[in-house]
Amino acid sequence: MLRRFCRVTTPFRGRCRLISTSFDCNQTQTFLCDPPPTKVTVEKDDYINYYTDMLRIRRMENEAGAMYLRQEVRGFCHLYIGQESVCTGIEAALRKEDHIITAYRCHGQQLLRGDSMESIFSELTGKMTGSAKGKGGSMHMYLPQNNFYGGNGIVGAQVPVGAGLAFASKYFNDGTVVAALYGDGAANQGQIFEAANMASLWKLPLMFVCENNEFGMGTPIHRAAAETNFYKRGSYIAGIQCDGMNVLAVRETMEYAAEWCRSGKGPIFVEVKTYRYGGHSLSDPGVGAYRDKEEIDAVKKNKDAINNVEKNLTELGWITTDEIKEIKSAVKKEVKAAVAFAKEQSELPPDRLYDDVYKGGKVGFIRATDVEKSVEIL
Repeated sequence: MLRRFCRVTTPFRGRCRLISTSFDCNQTQTFLCDPPPTKVTVEKDDYINYYTDMLRIRRMENEAGAMYLRQEVRGFCHLYIGQESVCTGIEAALRKEDHIITAYRCHGQQLLRGDSMESIFSELTGKMTGSAKGKGGSMHMYLPQNNFYGGNGIVGAQVPVGAGLAFASKYFNDGTVVAALYGDGAANQGQIFEAANMASLWKLPLMFVCENNEFGMGTPIHRAAAETNFYKRGSYIAGIQCDGMNVLAVRETMEYAAEWCRSGKGPIFVEVKTYRYGGHSLSDPGVGAYRDKEEIDAVKKNKDAINNVEKNLTELGWITTDEIKEIKSAVKKEVKAAVAFAKEQSELPPDRLYDDVYKGGKVGFIRATDVEKSVEIL
């Protein structure tokens, strides 16, 4: 199962080195369903590709954060640093025909679904070559042609939309499934329980995926949720919990969940236990009131997904120090070129600001505004 989308060229992409090994991913917990196998097998090419993809996301996100601090990225900016193995494992498990919808920490999913870094950095900097023509920014990235529906800013609101996507999958009987991602901070939203009720009644092929990074903004989960085992929150829906800092555990769990949905058993709750190194957004320092630097450093030292995969690869003899340097160099060049591209692009002209608001692009009536005057002023 080779990765489908990648812009980085390394000596490993495209080769058929079907050497494999097995790893023990026995931290999985289940609710109302049998546990998946705890021994998982990974092929050499796949494991190197997962490593490369996680590096691409982290390097891209680090640069996005630096650009935000230089005021080259405006508005909000929610980074995924520390959680890279989640979207990488999900993408490895699903088919390209399957559907994904998520919240506003969405850059990694956008990249792995097949968008280019040029497009992502263009969107971050408000340029018309961005995935939403620069009008969505960090929080609202989309790639519907590759079945990725954002990038949604209202907390938890993407989940019922995901239920709608799952209804369409069942209606057309096309064998696809849907992953609707949300954070632990959104887990108490009423609309999630309403969507779960409908999905269960109609047996929709929907995976409710809670990315539990332990803090809803700055609030620890134990202060916000009476039940902190989020995979059990469905009550009448099966659930599964896995280690989100292990890309293989995420992949196997999501394969299990996807097969559950494809087989007609209805929805399933998935809790992926992960950790974000930064604050909720770049306006949040991420330390002080709700956690300290020592805690973050301990996770980085002991559980970092990228470092652990790199260690496994070297211990297996699947990759050398020079090859690691080559991959990192290729990723660095990709990011640098994408940033340079974005900086050269133009912003959307004022007369196109209302594109996509009305069908056909024609400016119509917008309540409490004078559209013509606002365009002239701009």
